[in-house]
Amino acid sequence: MKAQRIVILGGTGFLGGSLVPRLAADGHSLLLLSRNREAHRQRAVGRNVTVVSADVHDAATLRRHISGADAVIHLVGILNESGRNTFQRVHVDLVRLVVDACRDTGVHRLHLMSSLKAGQGSSRYLRSRGEAEALVKASTLDWTIYEPSTIFGPGDGLVTRFDGLLRLAPVVPLPRPRATMAPVYVGDVAEAIARAVADPASLLRTYELYGPEAWTLVDIVRAIRDARGRRRLVLPLPDALGRLQAQVAQFVPGKPFTPDNFRSLLTDSVGRTDGLAQLGIHPQRFSAWLPRLLGPSVRQRRLDEARARRRS
Repeated sequence: MKAQRIVILGGTGFLGGSLVPRLAADGHSLLLLSRNREAHRQRAVGRNVTVVSADVHDAATLRRHISGADAVIHLVGILNESGRNTFQRVHVDLVRLVVDACRDTGVHRLHLMSSLKAGQGSSRYLRSRGEAEALVKASTLDWTIYEPSTIFGPGDGLVTRFDGLLRLAPVVPLPRPRATMAPVYVGDVAEAIARAVADPASLLRTYELYGPEAWTLVDIVRAIRDARGRRRLVLPLPDALGRLQAQVAQFVPGKPFTPDNFRSLLTDSVGRTDGLAQLGIHPQRFSAWLPRLLGPSVRQRRLDEARARRRS
């Protein structure tokens, strides 16, 4: 396999934490474009990883950094809009800038991170992902698109988020409790991209990336609660109350839940064509990882402490 010079947008985020070392292990030379290089100096581990501060929304800056690359990996995405960072600007306009920069600099290979069910449903999040995919597919580039379900792993926005809520609140009102997803392990998504980078057969392919288990949202939250040994009421909400909750929660600092999040949950995140299998990857199970993500439950920690006291 020939080592490549790869420019990565969004490489300092959650997925990048697994993808960057995986690609570096294959010998690729990686340039990570970041809003703040100093905040991510730890990512520049090894002589073949460089992090630079760059405004990726500036066309000239993109062209300068992309020029001479063998490939570009675009991982930038948001779940909620905030200020200037709208779905249109981040998911659509930025992809258009990247496509144009690749064209202008003669870089033919583009890997795009998208979302399972992109372009479907009523949420602006999914619609903007679909628009971005359409832009890439209409280009003359050699593209590969990745459509993951909800990604889980250490420090994720799924287990970590609900674990925090369950720690603070005696009652967790849950909108769209029967929304279904097939959580996919972050390491499997990184492995999928690494294999596609090395495989010419991945050109002009879209890979649905999802785990082997389908979970409802309420079952995920209850499993997190039970693994921690917490006594909490997880309260499924009818859609009318779920919409009301979203209207209120969007004004809470950090926007824990928004009307667009609600609309996204109206579309189940379960795939039909197993992209991990197509790439020869045996996926990790969410149920097997959950205890490791949470660590020992409260009850188990107490038992361990009691055993330690008896031995001392």
